[in-house]
Amino acid sequence: MLTGSCLCGSVAYEVDAAPGAIVHCHCVTCRKTHGSAFSTVSNVPRDRFRWIKGESLLRAFESSPGKNRHFCTQCGSHIVAERAGTGNILLRMGCLDTEITERPVVHIWRSDAAPWFDPKDQPPEWPEGKAPKG
Repeated sequence: MLTGSCLCGSVAYEVDAAPGAIVHCHCVTCRKTHGSAFSTVSNVPRDRFRWIKGESLLRAFESSPGKNRHFCTQCGSHIVAERAGTGNILLRMGCLDTEITERPVVHIWRSDAAPWFDPKDQPPEWPEGKAPKG
């Protein structure tokens, strides 16, 4: 069972399925939607997905013909997307509450990538928001 929610916790879902392949999408639409270098997503079957809280707080934006991106009207979290007729829901992995062991398998739409981000770069890592003392 997978569970997920928005930033404010007003909207939540569950899925009775394992995530599909996890990908980092660098398309300009994902970058604009998330205000980030890329969006990490995974497909799950539509018939195994259900809203468990706050569905009335959702709004959708049709970002391309037939593709709706669903977001919380309280906090703005972009939670899922779906393309009509596919039978799948695209989970935004940043909204997933369940810990998973699967890892991303590919970067897609690198042709649209932000010029300031290169996935091959390895900048230093800090456990919190600033350099550790010492």
